[in-house]
Amino acid sequence: MQIPDLQGKVALVTGSSTGIGAAVATAFGQQGMAVAVHCNRTRAEAEAVAAAIEAAGGRAIVLQGDVSDAARQAELVEETVAAFGRLDILVANAGSVVERKPIEQAGDDLYDQVMDLNARSVFVAARAAIPHLRAAGGGSIISTTSLAARNGGGGGSVLYAAAKGFVSSFTRGLAKEVARDRIRVNAVAPGVIMTPLQERLTPAKQIEAAIRLTPMRRTGTTDECVGAYLYLASDALSGFVTGQVIEVNGGIIMP
Repeated sequence: MQIPDLQGKVALVTGSSTGIGAAVATAFGQQGMAVAVHCNRTRAEAEAVAAAIEAAGGRAIVLQGDVSDAARQAELVEETVAAFGRLDILVANAGSVVERKPIEQAGDDLYDQVMDLNARSVFVAARAAIPHLRAAGGGSIISTTSLAARNGGGGGSVLYAAAKGFVSSFTRGLAKEVARDRIRVNAVAPGVIMTPLQERLTPAKQIEAAIRLTPMRRTGTTDECVGAYLYLASDALSGFVTGQVIEVNGGIIMP
């Protein structure tokens, strides 16, 4: 399916070497977009995503760096604009549970890691992107929040849930602040989606319990998340949509 108004647009997708970010970046390439594919450690995977984008008719560069570092996160935005001349869409997707621990066992270092990666990075990316989106005549900021922002997260992920709660609230507040600049700000809240990160950090019993609570009785796939990001990226499809969190969770939580 082609979405005509996305052709030629420029996007930065953080955390796009694997998982949901990779699926979104690849889908953007299939729309003929120019995409900055971001990774931290998984350079080879990011290069593969960039190759897939170019094979589909889009343009791609690979940017590497830790978004927990505020200065590096801001640089990723500037490097995208330097490479492609503008920025139309920011997808602040990078994030992780980091480590599952009960709160009484969680140290200040873990707090800093989780908040810097999942919350501060979204704030810094948006702050850096806004002047460029304004200069482009408007644009779209899409953050990846989580089911955890609403249900408090699974075992040992309270800090992650709290950080994602920040992302959801930040989305709504920022949407009000930049609406008159024709910048729309929204988020996607995936449920239990099977990604390499999920498989590494979530115990099988926890996933099984989530499946039992999900009306569709299964986990989701990264490709099933892509449509929400395409919808929010397109002014033609979602031009009057801002400050919203779209739930992609198989019905495990309903508004």
